[in-house]
Amino acid sequence: MEFVGSHRGSAAEDATAFTVTLPVYRSAPSLEVRLEDFELFAIDRLRVLKGISDGLSRGKKPEEMKKMVNDLWRVNMRTTQAADSLDKDIISHFVLRLVYCRTEDLRKWFLSMETALFRYRFRLENYRALMAEFNLPNKPLSSTEYEAVKDKLAQVMRSIGRSLPDANSMFFQVPFEEVPELVAGRRVFILKGQAFVAMSQVVSLVVTHFRSHLSKALVLTNRKWTASIKEQEKGRLTPIVEALSSSYLGPDYSEPKNVDEISLKDIDQAARSSFPLCMRHLYEKLREDHHLKHGGRMQLGLFLKGVGLKLDDALAFWRAEFSQKVGSERFDKEYSYSIRHNYGKEGKRTDYTPYSCQKIILSNPSTGDHHGCPFRHFSEENLRAALGRMGVSGRPLDEVMDKARNKHYQLACTLTFEAIHGVSCDTGVNHPNQYFSESQKAWKSKMQPTLQG
Repeated sequence: MEFVGSHRGSAAEDATAFTVTLPVYRSAPSLEVRLEDFELFAIDRLRVLKGISDGLSRGKKPEEMKKMVNDLWRVNMRTTQAADSLDKDIISHFVLRLVYCRTEDLRKWFLSMETALFRYRFRLENYRALMAEFNLPNKPLSSTEYEAVKDKLAQVMRSIGRSLPDANSMFFQVPFEEVPELVAGRRVFILKGQAFVAMSQVVSLVVTHFRSHLSKALVLTNRKWTASIKEQEKGRLTPIVEALSSSYLGPDYSEPKNVDEISLKDIDQAARSSFPLCMRHLYEKLREDHHLKHGGRMQLGLFLKGVGLKLDDALAFWRAEFSQKVGSERFDKEYSYSIRHNYGKEGKRTDYTPYSCQKIILSNPSTGDHHGCPFRHFSEENLRAALGRMGVSGRPLDEVMDKARNKHYQLACTLTFEAIHGVSCDTGVNHPNQYFSESQKAWKSKMQPTLQG
């Protein structure tokens, strides 16, 4: 693929043109990008953005976030050559801009995470080049102006826990509306509409403009996507772009690990102890109604496959339930084929993988359906009752409900896991089969001292 833009040469040249290592992504560079790199670069950057999202949702402290972002960037985005790293940085940003421009919710998430990433990567020593790149309105403070407001500046600096620099060159004036974050936090002195900003605070000014530029760019990209790109690239890029926003980035659960494997006789106990709420709900509804619609059968069936339920046991399990409602003959005729199909024994022989949290969250169950994510799709009353039946109560229940209410569905599931098992899950829950695997490990770990005793 070629990114078409006003730049010439490499992305590295684009960035070094204004002597900074932190690009501001003004326009896409003219670069030939291999299709596999198009997707892989985007996935690597997505790991960073989703890590930031999870860290912010969990309320990590600024220093913890700074270290986490540095670690995520080093692991996922660094290459052996600095120029290649810069190319990957810029390419991955523009690929994800295309991915996340398509709906308001996607734009909002991408804008917040990219702005947070930009803030953490900001290099203070590059402030002059970055300000010039954004053409920011600023006026250096003269010695006379500095002396006139020195006492006021000292008061403000003390209020934010900093000492007053002893040189006027460490301050400049900008229109107060350019630094809304600093004004709201009472971290600048304002006189006649001008905010006196210390060099140490310049990140706020630059980040505000970065966010504004990216917000407008996402809207324009969406127009281009809708008007032409989506149709023009329907046989090549469009499927990749549409899939990336719901990509699962964790381990592959298509092949169960030994610790996960369950047999037909284990399912009831496993459902009570180790199924995440989405699967537990489906399992209970299946036992209650002896039937699930297609979406529910797929979600639960592939999950059971992922935790090690063999094909013969799966057929026996579903037949035992469905035959109570539709009879064995109709089950064999209408339903057994799809179960064998999921295991790669029919049709194209595709070995289907269990659904990730992201895929489940984005599903849209209709009336009478039971699939989807309870943290998103349940009413508050039903969710609270379901969590109570799992043993979540008191303050942990309130925390889970708060996260669900604020649309942090995976974090709500993670807090549910921690409340039930009494152990932390620092990586967060990203897949129902991950929840099951971690649950089994937690229970076995607790049983170990008893067995040894």
